[in-house]
Amino acid sequence: MRVTLAIFVFDGVQILDVTGPAAVFAAANDCCASPYYDVRIVSANGGCVGSSSAVQVASQPLAGVAPGSIDILLVAGGDEAALQRLAQDWAVARWVTQAGRAASRIGSICTGVFLLAPLGVVAGRRVATHWSACARLADSYPDLEVDADSLYVEDGRVWTSAGVTTGIDMCLAMVERDLGKAVAQRIAERLVLYARRPGYQSQFSPVLQAQARAGTPFAALVEWMGAHLHEPLDVPQLAAHMAMSERSFYRKFSAEMGQTPARFVEVLRLDRVRQLLVTGKSLKEIAAQTGFSGTAPLSKAFERRYGVTPRLFRQTRA
Repeated sequence: MRVTLAIFVFDGVQILDVTGPAAVFAAANDCCASPYYDVRIVSANGGCVGSSSAVQVASQPLAGVAPGSIDILLVAGGDEAALQRLAQDWAVARWVTQAGRAASRIGSICTGVFLLAPLGVVAGRRVATHWSACARLADSYPDLEVDADSLYVEDGRVWTSAGVTTGIDMCLAMVERDLGKAVAQRIAERLVLYARRPGYQSQFSPVLQAQARAGTPFAALVEWMGAHLHEPLDVPQLAAHMAMSERSFYRKFSAEMGQTPARFVEVLRLDRVRQLLVTGKSLKEIAAQTGFSGTAPLSKAFERRYGVTPRLFRQTRA
């Protein structure tokens, strides 16, 4: 069986929203005895479409592709105004709506949901988009449940991802669903990804946010802390690492980071716990690796931050 997959593009498209998913499906084909995905890049009128980064993408016109032939339809993101204008284009709206009804999966990368939402194709669904557009999407389409945190969301046959590179994560999850975990892992290795990111992982990495906020010398400290979560990481140790007095370190760190050292360390640890819970490691092992004194303190802190127990989180994310 061959799956016909269409990626809809337009003038002002974000190029990584197109090339990232396309590269994933092309790599999947290379792992199969015969190509599994028939990837087509489509646009309203066909021809070369200009991206936001000056790279042009060759595309097929919608008129040349039967909407009923599409098994998976993905809308790339980019210029929101352009997407909203396309939603008012009768020919585009008709084709996307028909293809959306026929497809076994329909979705978007980044702001591509701004074409699907006004057409009612994703009405009542839980969706993701780029963090900068979440508020606008929620205000404009109150029938949607906008997940402002997740990297990507699967709600039935509707798959939507957050910004830019998260489209790769989402498409890898699709490939895993279709062709198995081993194939998805081979693709991740081929694309030299640092890690495969699950959909529930936040768009906002605590380390990345902290490094962006922190000035010298705390940016380097944040990276070091992430690699030493199994150690005590109390004020005396951190102050000694920075060659500062404990009082001076506490005051400067709290002012720079907007939270106390203890609170920041807990955020880092719990974010790592969340990643480890789906690896199959026992809670005791995870506690040891993340610096908690035992499973009870870990569970209490985890439930306080995320609203669910580690056990329930593991069960729902397995």
